[in-house]
Amino acid sequence: MNENLFASFIAPAILGLPAAVLIILFPPLLIPTSKYLINNRLITTQQWLIKLTSKQMMTMHNTKGRTWSLMLVSLIIFIATTNLLGLLPHSFTPTTQLSMNLAMAIPLWAGAVIMGFRSKIKNALAHFLPQGTPTPLIPMLVIIETISLLIQPMALAVRLTANITAGHLLMHLIGSATLAMSTINLPSTLIIFTILILLTILEIAVALIQAYVFTLLVSLYLHDNT
Repeated sequence: MNENLFASFIAPAILGLPAAVLIILFPPLLIPTSKYLINNRLITTQQWLIKLTSKQMMTMHNTKGRTWSLMLVSLIIFIATTNLLGLLPHSFTPTTQLSMNLAMAIPLWAGAVIMGFRSKIKNALAHFLPQGTPTPLIPMLVIIETISLLIQPMALAVRLTANITAGHLLMHLIGSATLAMSTINLPSTLIIFTILILLTILEIAVALIQAYVFTLLVSLYLHDNT
């Protein structure tokens, strides 16, 4: 185990050169593709999951919103694979870096908002001032709605970063406890190791769920502006 609790969150380097870009590009290479007319079970299951996810996210969208389907499906696959990458031993999780998550959240949020102001400017401006607002509260409400709009990409990035980082830290702590107890008390070690296995299963689910939540929120922002 690493001595430093936060060592696994440090961007790796090879011969002094940053290797984060290579690590980020690695998971998509593991996704299988087929050139044959009849696919195997793995390809068939993969295509079924992609269709199920895209159908669930795109059902509420109109024709203009559905043009984003390829981008949203690619986004959920990318986030899910990078989240799962961090569960491998001695690996690096790119989604624990707030800068990377902001780099994904800000352009997608900005694209959806700009599209809303271009195509539905009246509806977009109506969100800043709900109907029936008392006159004295209008300035304060506009400021509050503006701030809530501007912090949406920050909320997206912080949610993903916090959930993935918390899970990895907890796994690191329980793993260190298992290693320390292995020379002291064997029954306690087995109990802690069982907890570690259950936590690992939970983290696999969290990695997939957080990818879905991130993409779903982007889809909701898009729905509000199309």
